[in-house]
Amino acid sequence: MPNLFGEIEPGVAEVVPFDGGARAYSYSVPAALKDTLQVGQLVRVPLGNRNSLGVVWKYPAEPLADTKLRSIIMLEHEQPVMTPDCCKLAEWMAAYYGCGLNSVLETVLPAAVRKGVRPVLRRMLSLVGPIDLEALAKMRKKAPRQAQLLDFMSAQKEPVDRAKTTNGLGISQQAVDALIKAGLIKEDASVLWRVAYNDPFSESESVPALGHELNTMQKEAVASATETLDQKTFRTHLLHGVTGSGKTEVYVALIRKVVQEGGSAIFLVPEVALTPQTVGRLRSRLADLGTKVVVWHSHLSAGERFDAWMAMSLGQARVVVGARSAVFAPLPNLRLIVVDEEHEPSFKQGETPMYHGRDVAVYRASLLGAACVLGSATPSLESWKNATGGRYILNTMPQRVDDRPMPAFRIVDMRREVLHAKGQSILSRELVDGIHERLKKGEQAILFLNRRGHSRSLVCPDCGEAVKCPCCSVSLTLHITDHTARCHLCDHREPAPKVCPSCQSPKVRWKGYGTQKVEEVIAKLFPRARVARMDADTMGKKDLFRKVLSDFRAGKYDMLLGTQMIAKGLDFPRVTLVGILDADLSLQMPDFRAPERTFQLLTQVAGRAGRGTLEGAVVVQTFQPASDPIQFAKRLDFHGFAKSELLKRAEFGYPPERHLVRHVFRGRNLEKVNFVAEAWVKEFERLHAGLAEIRGPAPCPFERVQDQHRVHLWYFVTGVKSLLAAILPLRAKILRDEDVIDTIDVDAQDCG
Repeated sequence: MPNLFGEIEPGVAEVVPFDGGARAYSYSVPAALKDTLQVGQLVRVPLGNRNSLGVVWKYPAEPLADTKLRSIIMLEHEQPVMTPDCCKLAEWMAAYYGCGLNSVLETVLPAAVRKGVRPVLRRMLSLVGPIDLEALAKMRKKAPRQAQLLDFMSAQKEPVDRAKTTNGLGISQQAVDALIKAGLIKEDASVLWRVAYNDPFSESESVPALGHELNTMQKEAVASATETLDQKTFRTHLLHGVTGSGKTEVYVALIRKVVQEGGSAIFLVPEVALTPQTVGRLRSRLADLGTKVVVWHSHLSAGERFDAWMAMSLGQARVVVGARSAVFAPLPNLRLIVVDEEHEPSFKQGETPMYHGRDVAVYRASLLGAACVLGSATPSLESWKNATGGRYILNTMPQRVDDRPMPAFRIVDMRREVLHAKGQSILSRELVDGIHERLKKGEQAILFLNRRGHSRSLVCPDCGEAVKCPCCSVSLTLHITDHTARCHLCDHREPAPKVCPSCQSPKVRWKGYGTQKVEEVIAKLFPRARVARMDADTMGKKDLFRKVLSDFRAGKYDMLLGTQMIAKGLDFPRVTLVGILDADLSLQMPDFRAPERTFQLLTQVAGRAGRGTLEGAVVVQTFQPASDPIQFAKRLDFHGFAKSELLKRAEFGYPPERHLVRHVFRGRNLEKVNFVAEAWVKEFERLHAGLAEIRGPAPCPFERVQDQHRVHLWYFVTGVKSLLAAILPLRAKILRDEDVIDTIDVDAQDCG
């Protein structure tokens, strides 16, 4: 294995114990391990008065003068659990995101690996040689069970599993041991991998094994990335293709090339649970190469995660599809990392370490000299600036496959609609007429509303109070299915009140609407329509989402109603109408990225229409029809939107013009939180005047979450490294009060 850390005399290794704080310790290497120890292996070492598991971080390492080192106790697995480049990657993440190395390792390595889980061993039986038929005939009289086993094994071409065979035939273990002792059969131990690629993930999606003939735009994109792969150098490609332009076929072609040449590939998607079609396509297209595709998702058990991790490390599976954590897969000879829908906020982790999967993918590719392909119909402005500025290679696919037309885009001004409405103003007249027309033709429709639940808030007309969560500073949402009022931040639940909790008035009214209420309206307007609802409330059961999507694709439903779950990467040829309800909902967020998120969401959802041979249409309902994101989305004009938005970002110094670091202080005592935040700013500006532009401290948009008051401030900087070098030492000085906790979010995506 190549050593990324320099050539030094063997004998000393640096190990990072999982419970030893954010640092590496030096240990002497036993003579038995000197020639076999590798970076990334899991070892057991003494730490204080206990033993701890850890990862070999550097070997050989610098010997420490005049220091007697304790020795590595044992090697847990011969196969490394981390590749050398992942060790470098972890160090970079700890430095760039301002967190401890241990918190990074908790993210990089599955819990089962960190706890020292061992592979499940299965005992395999095989014949030592040809069976003597005369001796077998005698055995049938004296030892019929032993003869039965020999007869069974004689008919098998491969070794058989001891446990399954004895259980299936009803043979005792003593009979097996007697045959082993007699030298007629032998037993070998092998690892039983509970592999993640044996799941039924794509059973419901039928995908042809042969791919489509690539069109000119797809061939150009493949040729550009192929040049990078052939040169075996690091480059990042931004594949900007409109919805339905065939980006997935480009990814598959590149992955096939890498696998054919003996390499490995990582395919990152925003949410693996919602991409059964992509997984099915990859598996079918790689089947002829004998390559297994690991699907790294949240439903894997601890044992399955461990075995899948080790299977990737051993090269038994050389392609992994997964969400952001799949970027750390220990694949050998990794040559390609694909990040599909790279603009999606879900690639950003919301807890320490707050890394961005896309950025980590780019950095890992740079360590390996590999190719990184970022794909999106609506790229993030950070990636777009990198591409237009020459840091990334820009590959464009501006047309749909087979020259299919983009969907017709209609904007409905809901201010006028409300004036003409007679009781029902959730679905506009134009959208209702469009649905009726599709139902008559036997076509399908998708309705999108990014708000679950039934009604948004309960308001009392007598005292003006809204029913709020007791732990968070948000209103409770009505869920009609179980008649509860819920908080969507902390999941507090209580029976839906029938009178005002403040003044006991019975006149309380629920305001606003969510997917549950829309479902009620649809049932009244279209009583014969078959409707499926997809949101966090209905998709709790494992694999249910996959069945619903498969049934919708098969035509068992006429309409699909859902939240952002249905906005990502779905391809349904019979969908000819998409209705977007309350399109400006995301514009109401106190976030400078709100216009970008709105434009991306509208464009992505609209892209679900007209993907087959039938022409599609999109109806957008909004109270702000003149807003820039909605007007640019209507024209499907990404270039115009990006140019306009980047000018505004540059004027105010927002990303991608500068880095944005968010610093959140939280605690149960509001006065303490405010005091610490203000003292922090004063001390920081005294010690590091001019290092960063600071805005705040100010209350977070969600001022209280889970009974914790929250205050944040923002640092606007051109470089993160110098800022963190100033922040981290100051934390030990200022943040001594255990009642106040702080978190640092580099390149923050969430402003709530």
